[in-house]
Amino acid sequence: MIVRKLPQEFLDARPVIETIRQAGFEAYFVGGSVRDTLLGIPIHDVDIATSAYPQEIKSIFKKTVDTGIQHGTVMVLDHGEGYEVTTFRTESTYQDFRRPDHVTFVRSLEEDLKRRDLTINALAMDETGRIVDMFDGLNDLQDRRLKAVGDAHERFHEDALRMMRTIRFASQLDFKIEEKTLRAIGENAALLEKIAVERIHVEWIKLLTGKNPGRGLSAFYETKLYQHCPMFAEYGETFNRLSRRKLEIKDEIEAWTLLSYCLKMDGKDSAKLLRAWKSSNETIAQTAKAVAALESIAARSVTRLTLYNAGEAGLKTALAAARQLEITVDEDKLINDYRTLPIKSKKDLKVNGGDLIKEAGIKPGPKMGEILDYLEEEVLFGRVENEKAPLLELAGKRTE
Repeated sequence: MIVRKLPQEFLDARPVIETIRQAGFEAYFVGGSVRDTLLGIPIHDVDIATSAYPQEIKSIFKKTVDTGIQHGTVMVLDHGEGYEVTTFRTESTYQDFRRPDHVTFVRSLEEDLKRRDLTINALAMDETGRIVDMFDGLNDLQDRRLKAVGDAHERFHEDALRMMRTIRFASQLDFKIEEKTLRAIGENAALLEKIAVERIHVEWIKLLTGKNPGRGLSAFYETKLYQHCPMFAEYGETFNRLSRRKLEIKDEIEAWTLLSYCLKMDGKDSAKLLRAWKSSNETIAQTAKAVAALESIAARSVTRLTLYNAGEAGLKTALAAARQLEITVDEDKLINDYRTLPIKSKKDLKVNGGDLIKEAGIKPGPKMGEILDYLEEEVLFGRVENEKAPLLELAGKRTE
């Protein structure tokens, strides 16, 4: 098979491959960029694999960076762009189920491709667009099937994260998982505990925000991978039910908001879950706001304080999650109610701590914080205008 119209990213990188070939070595485009081109999906990074060893690549090109030379990867700088060029390699045993004990550089493309995870990721393409398919990946692409290269058990023992990657691809590409591969995931699911949570986290969010999360969640449940993820062991039926929904989740905050609600977790429990998953403090804070708003929306108990605490971003996330869960709500009204709030944050108050010190004679300390909180609430609920004079007067009365 030949790709007649190469994406611009390949055309830009083609001189690198041509230079390597002119030096007497093999070189191919490999990995996700080849797969996505065949699927008609926009590509981003272009990876190149070669029979040239790292030192040979460094001698061929004037400008290189040793980005991962111990694993055979050198970045070639060409016309302002950087291209990762990796030597064909084989890998030894994986005693920690994450990293090979050592890698061996080889001259054989086949040896390199057969260590990859899935057949659709083991495709190579030369600079003319000719596809090299040694493991029937083209048929699997055509049939929308995810199948491990060679023995699935071996692939998952080499890197247990590949199990999460497989179910993530089921969601992202809306592909089915071949039966032997799916069964191997179930039989090796416990190996996932060997993998750093941060790495699992990346695949989990990609799964939830994929094209068809139901496919990924169904495999997540069926293989019992969930039992080996932080704080998920007791929630199998929740994942099973979610897998039957048509979900369209746009980002990580929405994913965690929807999930926290479905797992019946309040803001405190949700924060604990996200910390276990090594989420950022910003993600935890934004999710907590959205979860609180979603709970109020579901209970039909949205107040000005609900909207204020959620903020516009939190409200929109909560509304998006409510939509996924088929919770009926007048979205336009809630957004309008938020936008007509007299203030959106304490920063909008016409007085601050400095004003209270200078003009109301209030000393710094806990009392000042209490007064500012009081003024914030009075303005929010429309009991006083957000103007400096009435706010200072009200603050003075609180000190009497």
